[in-house]
Amino acid sequence: MIGAVRMVQRNALVYRQVWRGSVFSSFLQPTLFLIAMGLGLGGMIDPSAAALPGGVRYVEFLAPGLLAATAMQAATFESTYPVLGKMTWHRNYEAISATPMRPSDLVLGELGWIAVRLATIATAFVLVMMLFGIPRSARVLLAIPAAMMTGLAFAAPIMAYAVTLKNSSTFNVLYRFGVTPLFLFSGVFFPLGRLPEWLEYVAWFTPLFHGVELVRGLTLDLPSRDWTIHGGYLAALTAVGTVAALVTFRRALRA
Repeated sequence: MIGAVRMVQRNALVYRQVWRGSVFSSFLQPTLFLIAMGLGLGGMIDPSAAALPGGVRYVEFLAPGLLAATAMQAATFESTYPVLGKMTWHRNYEAISATPMRPSDLVLGELGWIAVRLATIATAFVLVMMLFGIPRSARVLLAIPAAMMTGLAFAAPIMAYAVTLKNSSTFNVLYRFGVTPLFLFSGVFFPLGRLPEWLEYVAWFTPLFHGVELVRGLTLDLPSRDWTIHGGYLAALTAVGTVAALVTFRRALRA
């Protein structure tokens, strides 16, 4: 694990030079979204008439979903362009592999760094939710690792795919037909019961749905017997993605 830690350290040193560029997308944008949609639009929604779980206010319903979605978006970005750049454009991985570092160190180090980024983003978002008086118990602290699990469930398989590419053109397809539909139809903005039944089944098999349900349940202290299912799904997808990334990184570095 020493090699993986060194990779995290390397990424942290680089991030110290560029962190200002990520402040808006990682922290301010979701906060502004929460204010506009949660308070602005939510102010016109009658909680007693809305079919929201637990009879919560709309801002309380929306905030945990935005936290999970923000984790998805941040992890997706971190596992696309930066990974492709280090493999193809700047050849950082090629240089690092000339040292005693192994492909497994690169994979685990990149996932470790993404986990660090997700932890900081989720912590900041939870603090914002506290300012809004949204969390209902100290269990909201568990929403931070839940958001991290959500992001890693996307990061691992996407990273495995990104390292096989020669250019970034397919990332536009990923964002337009993958990330955006999941953002809109995985229960972030409204309960899935509002969708046609067949779409509910489709959404159930997406990682963001499980992340939203897990984060929302922990934030609002909603009793659920499905938390182990949601967490298990995210953990399994992360494990499969990590194994795939180990394979694709080895192949890419041999080529």
